[in-house]
Amino acid sequence: MDYISTRGSAPALDFAGATLAGLASDGGLYVPRTWPKFSQDEIAAMAGLPYAELAQKIMLPFVEGSLSAERLLELTRAAYGRFAHAAVTPLKQLDQQQWLLELFHGPTLAFKDVALQLLGLLFEEFLARSEQNLTIVGATSGDTGSAAIDAVAGRAKIDIFMLHPRGRVSDVQRRQMTTVLAPNVHNIAIEGSFDDAQAMVKRMFNDNGMTDRFAIGAVNSINWARLMAQVVYYFAAALQLGAPQRKVAFSVPTGNFGDVFAGYVAAQMGLPIERLIVATNVNDILHRALSTGDYSQGTVTPTAAPSMDIQVSSNFERLLFDVGGRDGKALAEQMAGFEATKAMQLTNAQREGAAALFSSARADADDMNRAIRWAFVECGETIDPHTAIGLHAARVAGIAADIPVVTLATAHPAKFTDAVEHATGIRPTLPTRVGDLFEREERLTALPGDYDAVADYVSAHATPRP
Repeated sequence: MDYISTRGSAPALDFAGATLAGLASDGGLYVPRTWPKFSQDEIAAMAGLPYAELAQKIMLPFVEGSLSAERLLELTRAAYGRFAHAAVTPLKQLDQQQWLLELFHGPTLAFKDVALQLLGLLFEEFLARSEQNLTIVGATSGDTGSAAIDAVAGRAKIDIFMLHPRGRVSDVQRRQMTTVLAPNVHNIAIEGSFDDAQAMVKRMFNDNGMTDRFAIGAVNSINWARLMAQVVYYFAAALQLGAPQRKVAFSVPTGNFGDVFAGYVAAQMGLPIERLIVATNVNDILHRALSTGDYSQGTVTPTAAPSMDIQVSSNFERLLFDVGGRDGKALAEQMAGFEATKAMQLTNAQREGAAALFSSARADADDMNRAIRWAFVECGETIDPHTAIGLHAARVAGIAADIPVVTLATAHPAKFTDAVEHATGIRPTLPTRVGDLFEREERLTALPGDYDAVADYVSAHATPRP
């Protein structure tokens, strides 16, 4: 299996190369040259497998040439052995049609752990085969940072620099990053929004002065290996609900489009998915793009669901490439136009291709609060604001009654105590394994929202190429 850029001009890489590179040299994102396919019989035979073994079977076609089947299984068992629930991503029923897929049983209480626990091991595996150190530069709207830091803290030959928008993540999210005091961990609080931080990261990947000195890698969902790992839980949930004989719909709270694009990949691999519902908050660029074709950047509005406070969804480029005929040159021109004007209209082919599987819904603060209260009062479940946005979208989607709808529960409610308490009157508590979080020492560096300041800081603290 090799990987090509969505913008068409970067060299193809194998899985190990794409994992260490993160962003392609032409500014595009890596995708597999072809989608591997499972037959219905092959999918049916996966029912009942332990999560780590299911993960190995789903991911094996993507890593061919870089990892053996035996080594991949060792890595999946190591990654998912750290989760607090034996099922790793347990499925919970709310009513006759609605289900929750709990993705927050990893060490940092968010769905990002499912991918990043494995990604940390993959980095270590591939770096051991080379002489280079890896300088990871990432941006976080909340959960990616803590999950990535937990995954690589203290690992040899890796330095991580994580940018977050100052004052725009929850206290729990911030402390899960800033209380990790390993010497290879650097937390940077910048003035501005997540989009500002993400733009700095992308600029660094295209800054020859930086990439010549440092081997820069990505942990954001621009890294293909992250999306690959997230494909697995779509299979896990659907198999429990009767796949491949029965179709399943999924509602996904999303800002950067990575989590829901993993569902698209699962469908391309043969999983019978009825619909992927893209759930946004008032930062609704994805809802506008999917419903009207208007992909235009607005101003980021801070909300009680900060991980979705995004107006530029990096992974949307992967979908546009795939449904638009995989024409890298045309997409490069389209994305250059967007980057210059902050506005873009989807082509007819892109709109029609997306509409075949995707629908979308937008939730404001009232919709979110009603969904939290409904889950709490009617179902006895406490959910976080992001999950609530997904649940709102699931309940208004109009999916046929005989098709189960699975909302991805992306974070533990105790990461967003104020919002949950406002809606339910109950303040959720952190699990005992992280219960002393507010007693730990914090360490971070505050920088202005200025690329040169961030690049100078990275240059002063990272390990150069040999």
